[in-house]
Amino acid sequence: MKELNIREAREGLSHPETMFADTDEVLVVCRGEPVARILPVTPKRKVRSLAAFRATQPFQDVPSAVAISEDREDRF
Repeated sequence: MKELNIREAREGLSHPETMFADTDEVLVVCRGEPVARILPVTPKRKVRSLAAFRATQPFQDVPSAVAISEDREDRF
């Protein structure tokens, strides 16, 4: 973790690619007290396609109309 004071942070924020290139986390302090923590951006999680999701789902063997009618018959 890199620690910077307010002045260093202000000067370095004009070129963040060089300021944060060698570290994952930067702590900004003012008079020895932490005031900010700068973290790297986490990449977004990839979402599977709908076709890939549907391919993993089991198919229904019994038609819906039959399942509903059997359920209704069981209630009475």
